[in-house]
Amino acid sequence: MADEIKSLDDLKGAVDMAETGMTDLSALEDAAPREPVRDSLGRSYATGKRKDAVARVWIKPGSGKVVVNGKDMSVYFARPVLQMILRQPFTVAGVEDQFDVMATVKGGGLSGQAGAVKHGVSKALQLYDPSLRSPLKAAGFLTRDSRVVERKKFGRRKARRSFQFSKR
Repeated sequence: MADEIKSLDDLKGAVDMAETGMTDLSALEDAAPREPVRDSLGRSYATGKRKDAVARVWIKPGSGKVVVNGKDMSVYFARPVLQMILRQPFTVAGVEDQFDVMATVKGGGLSGQAGAVKHGVSKALQLYDPSLRSPLKAAGFLTRDSRVVERKKFGRRKARRSFQFSKR
């Protein structure tokens, strides 16, 4: 092996192979690329979650129409900030107005529901086209935001807030 090493890159590759116990690169070449996951109608499905909200999301090629619980996105999510949240995955992936979205969302409030739909759209996009996975993952859209409201404890006014202290 020492006679094969002629540059620093060769040395680095040899060290990496020695650390992992691999003797050749054939194991890396056998790793299959991700395949698109689509149903018979050409749609991809994913479930998105945020706080207490759960969104079931279907995407298919189209004109960019987003329908949430049977209503247009601008009607269901009236605040511009929530509409911007829903558009983020398409902007990051560079596929604005190329997919139609049909989503049903339950639980939580509007902010959590918008986050759930965003998470579902991101997951469905990477299932539809695996090449979009790297920009979505780099933006952090494929990770479920695990922050939830802390439960209220007994003997407290809220989760951590105590009752007002009275000296007399």
